[in-house]
Amino acid sequence: MGQVVLSGDPPIEITLRRSARARRISLRVSRLNGQVTLSLPNWTGEPEALAFAREKEDWIRRNLSERIRPNVPTPGGTLMFEGAEVSIASHRARAVRLENGTLLVPGAPEQAAVRIRAFLKIAARDRLHASVNRYADQVGRRVTRISLRDTRSRWGSCTSDGRLMFSWRLIMAPPAVLDYVAAHEVSHLVEMNHSAAYWAVVREICPEFETHRKWLRHHGRQLHAVCFGD
Repeated sequence: MGQVVLSGDPPIEITLRRSARARRISLRVSRLNGQVTLSLPNWTGEPEALAFAREKEDWIRRNLSERIRPNVPTPGGTLMFEGAEVSIASHRARAVRLENGTLLVPGAPEQAAVRIRAFLKIAARDRLHASVNRYADQVGRRVTRISLRDTRSRWGSCTSDGRLMFSWRLIMAPPAVLDYVAAHEVSHLVEMNHSAAYWAVVREICPEFETHRKWLRHHGRQLHAVCFGD
């Protein structure tokens, strides 16, 4: 892995990633951190890779300009919580709590993001456990474990032995969207695939799932753009 720089205002650093599987040169601009990655076959030289990047410069700069900027939750700012924008304020409270549309955060401002993350994880755990248990009862299946992670590629997952995993960032989405993801994963306990039969189960327990699925597709990047110092 190496790097090249595309001159201009501003210059663009491009990470070169060689792959034995690659059959052609391809470009990717991360929506999360703005990293530009150029994947290329092992036999492709650096000058050829840089020439390809120059041809795609307009596309690269357009995608960089459209990227959602990272947002660090701090006192005086705002945060999405259960689909609503709440204010963040310093407070002498013993723990983070939501009161009248304001998230009250104790301690030093530089520690606010870490404290808020802990609050969101607890809230997500409680909401997801309740939602999963409700849907599991509806489909007559048993959940063996629920875990939370900060995943980037998926909002949830399910194993054949009943273990479910979710992104705790779902607590920032509207409650109906979180419920949809819970329904989505619980439905896999009935059908471990994405067949028509599977979607029939989803539709039965979450009739408006298509609306909530679209919300995640359109707004999910905003949830990932919130930076908690990790």
